[in-house]
Amino acid sequence: MRNNFLVTALILIPVFLLVAEDIHWEKLSLNYIRRISDRTDARSKLAELGYADDRSYENYRYRQIILIFLAISFEIVSAIFFSIKLTSLFALAAFSIAAILYVTENGLSREVKSHRESIESDFPAIVEALTLSLSAGESPLTSMQRISSRGEGALAHEFSTVITSVTEGVPFATALDSMGRRVTSVAVRRFVDSVVIAITRGAPLIDVLHSHAQEARDYQRNRVLSAASKAELSMMIPVVFLILPISILFALWPSLSNLNLFAQG
Repeated sequence: MRNNFLVTALILIPVFLLVAEDIHWEKLSLNYIRRISDRTDARSKLAELGYADDRSYENYRYRQIILIFLAISFEIVSAIFFSIKLTSLFALAAFSIAAILYVTENGLSREVKSHRESIESDFPAIVEALTLSLSAGESPLTSMQRISSRGEGALAHEFSTVITSVTEGVPFATALDSMGRRVTSVAVRRFVDSVVIAITRGAPLIDVLHSHAQEARDYQRNRVLSAASKAELSMMIPVVFLILPISILFALWPSLSNLNLFAQG
């Protein structure tokens, strides 16, 4: 009875999808995706990665729906061949849905974290290159264009976005301020604010960039020292809980063996 029900469901689902041609499944899916609340802030994370349009968010949700559909289809086929109970099938389907949502959201969060770390690591070198270009007599826009065309990484890509916005007619200060709001970095935000203020008030940019280059080097050194201290603590775990007990055991084993022989004698 259970297998008959599962086989019927497995056959009727694609038949229903083929018969109901007048139903606009894409439109219904888009309406559903737009109605659900974004509790995981996936839209803001995608915007930080450079995918700020609605199409990118909809494609991200579509991938989740497709993965869930494939997982449930595989579970139904497995339930037919291996005689899995309906209660177990429902529990397995709920677990697979939760696992797919967790893995995809966690993967997006890791990608955002890697993006932020890339920006933080590239920031000192890019600020120094920008300072050298301005010292050579180039304009801020030309310097950023040179760095974005020759550089690699997330921050160079953000500079390319600024250049594209300026090419489309957006003022340079406005495009730069948008980059500072888009990038989640305190150092980059302070740098953007200082540059925008210097441009709007006519202050010399060289002095501002020199001070930010020094702050960027200090900030990078503090990040490296902080990462080194955390690595030192993590390296102490195998030393204390693995290497040290084995060393003590090797040191005490001959004595324990001699005591056992003396007790037996």
